[in-house]
Amino acid sequence: MIVLTELEYAYPTGDPALAGLSLAVPEGALVGLVGANGSGKSTLLSLLSGLYTPTGGSLRVGGHESPGQEKAIRSHVRLVMQDADLQILGATVEEDLLLGRRRTGDMVARARDMAARFHLAGHWDRPVQTLSWGMKRKLCLAAALLDGPTVLLLDEPFSGLDFPGAREMRAILRENRAAGLTQVVSSHDLDSFVDMADLLVVLNRGRLAVAGAVEDVLPHVLENDVRPPFSRHLDLPDRGEA
Repeated sequence: MIVLTELEYAYPTGDPALAGLSLAVPEGALVGLVGANGSGKSTLLSLLSGLYTPTGGSLRVGGHESPGQEKAIRSHVRLVMQDADLQILGATVEEDLLLGRRRTGDMVARARDMAARFHLAGHWDRPVQTLSWGMKRKLCLAAALLDGPTVLLLDEPFSGLDFPGAREMRAILRENRAAGLTQVVSSHDLDSFVDMADLLVVLNRGRLAVAGAVEDVLPHVLENDVRPPFSRHLDLPDRGEA
């Protein structure tokens, strides 16, 4: 479903953000994308969603290649950003879900069904600014899935969620995988989803540090400045200490 071949990206200033990334992701996989701040996670998500164009190498998503077919990639991929307020454009739940869509009876019914799936049906006419952080996150997910993407990219989906919200997010990820959706979850918090991941990808300063099955990658996350699962309960040494 996703193939990266010596993928590179440099900012307009010339500063490199990603270099030499090669990776293959099978259809329907749930991928964990982890790395410290500045490792290139958000840049990679922007490339995978067709918002950025590689400055070197290539990527293929669902049979469409970039550079060259970014528009086709955008028709198959949806990115849900970390900050829901940057993505919500409608004044109400109804308006946000139907924004830019033809208001046919079928589309309105589909939007209402999607709102019900995310427990937002009772807030159909509610102003978005009155929604909780978790509800806003679900609204963004609902809008993304309403387009029927084959690839869903989630940037820090567990950020700011309480325990019930995190459990609900895990249930959403499971439902999406059962439906055959390929998902890439970018996160600092391995505790929230690592047991669900089919593949774990670690970036370090714009390069692919390690990728593979979770059990093979976990021993290497700490050396790449990623907190191992459950490490908050352990007395780990600081960087540079023996």
